[in-house]
Amino acid sequence: MAIATNIRTWFNGQWHNGDVPVMRAADHGAWLGTTVFDGARLFNGKTPDLDKHCARINNSARALMINPTVEAAKMVEIVREGLEGFADEVYIRPMYWGIDAGPLGVVPTQDATGFCICLEEIPMAPADASTTLTTTRFRRPTLEVAVVNAKAGCLYPNNARMLAEANAKGFGNALVCDSQGNVAETASANVFMVKDGEVFTPIANGTFLAGITRARHMENMSGDGMKVHETVLTLDDFRDADEVFLSGNMSKVTPVTAFDDRQYQVGPVTRRVREMYWDWAASTV
Repeated sequence: MAIATNIRTWFNGQWHNGDVPVMRAADHGAWLGTTVFDGARLFNGKTPDLDKHCARINNSARALMINPTVEAAKMVEIVREGLEGFADEVYIRPMYWGIDAGPLGVVPTQDATGFCICLEEIPMAPADASTTLTTTRFRRPTLEVAVVNAKAGCLYPNNARMLAEANAKGFGNALVCDSQGNVAETASANVFMVKDGEVFTPIANGTFLAGITRARHMENMSGDGMKVHETVLTLDDFRDADEVFLSGNMSKVTPVTAFDDRQYQVGPVTRRVREMYWDWAASTV
């Protein structure tokens, strides 16, 4: 599904203008959901951590038992070629999907994997953008029941029902728990909270992807002398927090102004994390 209208697609060895059809009706990805993707960003002429996103999609493909066919370094080259002449603020989305399968049709074969890259002109969120959170009855799965070690399309219907439930309650996003009832992330991004000047984020326990941008924020904060803790966090911890913000590729830093009836200010730590990310991004190649 296209979010924007200015799109460029790399498929079958070349770049095409527009939203090009890439998957056939009988492809394994179309009817059994063996699809993975990743997302990077072009903004201010920079593509921060593009190499890490290209490497991660290959790991995601292996987790879904499909064979990645493009080395990460080559993927970076293809993306940079496609971005030439493109407007600033582009969402960069490489994708793999299964094509063929074994005798029962369930296990994808390793000898045929679809691949494309979609460049979509999507503006960055405004600097003053924020969101609100609420609880959801839906939870993050574990590795025993879902491929939570991949950025897989088949995981997103669960995220969608979390988000739809939150939106129906009048909130922008959902604060999501793992199977044990501890906070994992939100329906669309990793989450941080601030208490007494120190920063806390749910420990990466295998139920959610600990994101590339999340890791970048943690590195920046530690380098700035902030105390950053990965730990077990409850909903009550977030209710007692001084600040809350989200971390994700689409918007990088999104302040949270409310969790149900708990109100937050956009505080100094959140503002500093955003400032540090933009300064770091400006220093990249």
